[in-house]
Amino acid sequence: METVPCLRVSRCRAQQLREQLQSLDFLDRSLCIVNEPAGTVLLPILPSSLPRLDVTFLKEGATVWCEPSLLSKKERAQRRGDDLENFLQELVEAHGESWTKELREDLPRSFQRHGDLVLLGHNCFSLPLWKKMDQRLWRAVAKGLGAKRLAKMSRISSDGFRSPRVTVLLGERSWVKHVDNGITYEFDVTKCMFSAGNITEKLRVAGFDCRGETVVDLYAGIGYFTLPYLVHANAAHVHACEWNPHAVEALRKNLAANRVQGRCTVHPGDNRQVQLCNVADRVNLGLIPSSEDSWPVACRLLKKTTGGVLHIHHNVTSPNTAASQERDGVDYSVSGKRADRAAWRAWADDTTNRIACLLKELTATVWRTNIQHIEHVKSYAPRVHHVVLDLECRPA
Repeated sequence: METVPCLRVSRCRAQQLREQLQSLDFLDRSLCIVNEPAGTVLLPILPSSLPRLDVTFLKEGATVWCEPSLLSKKERAQRRGDDLENFLQELVEAHGESWTKELREDLPRSFQRHGDLVLLGHNCFSLPLWKKMDQRLWRAVAKGLGAKRLAKMSRISSDGFRSPRVTVLLGERSWVKHVDNGITYEFDVTKCMFSAGNITEKLRVAGFDCRGETVVDLYAGIGYFTLPYLVHANAAHVHACEWNPHAVEALRKNLAANRVQGRCTVHPGDNRQVQLCNVADRVNLGLIPSSEDSWPVACRLLKKTTGGVLHIHHNVTSPNTAASQERDGVDYSVSGKRADRAAWRAWADDTTNRIACLLKELTATVWRTNIQHIEHVKSYAPRVHHVVLDLECRPA
């Protein structure tokens, strides 16, 4: 069987090297990045890039050849789907029913795995036939997915905390453990959400050098970014603000589990009421669709004499590229990617100007603001993108 090339690197350097490979178009995005038990990571690379791998990459790791099945996203998903469908077809036919296209289309297309618990999405197992099978159905699903416990997500609650509506289907405990980039997260799936889609941003934060810095995380949750700042970026201290009491409980547990509780102060409640000022070298504003309500708080938190960096998350909507239109010298009908990047930059420029005005109002001093980077995290829907602006703010 034909093998594929990978760069085997240490886990602590994987994110930075992944970004470098991606920027050079050397990374094979059709394949999975694999965490190995020995603390190394396999980064799949395109065969055409092998002659161009310079000494920088070869010093960082070794080129190895792997079976495609180890890395294939499609094959992994296909194997899981085949197993689940086979188990459920047997169950349905044992009840004297026929296996139909409608039943197949009612199977889960995606799910989250947290240790031995699998969390199903809301858009599966909705047909009346499934209800006749009670716990036998969930035991078959768990077997097909290789899980011991099952839960199912409904739509997000509008309680202000974005609490999940989750029902435990199989098993008694609702607390789970999720290990991500060497960091342990524990939380109650019926009370808190895990932002699996933010993995690239968490890895990027883990690659920061925050030695000697004080960081404020204004939307800490269960520690999605607080923990990478402490565990990998080596921040001297993090102030973590969170108003969901269930998330605060999980956050404290996770700080202890990762042995960084001595370098973190948790501030329960609304971050707009936090009694901090002039303390931060860096502020993380990880709320979408917008963290705008807390921009004045973030500006107040920055050190007045040296300033710092704001990491501002936002959902940016790009213009409709189907209709030709030109604005600011950019033809938005040329390509979706070009229109997206132009929209991100326009939002970043507007945000930069507004932050500069806020800082001047708060301190009666002129500040220099500089866009260091605009990071695309993920797409939520056509033309809606989660981006992060790294904005450097220094008093003039």
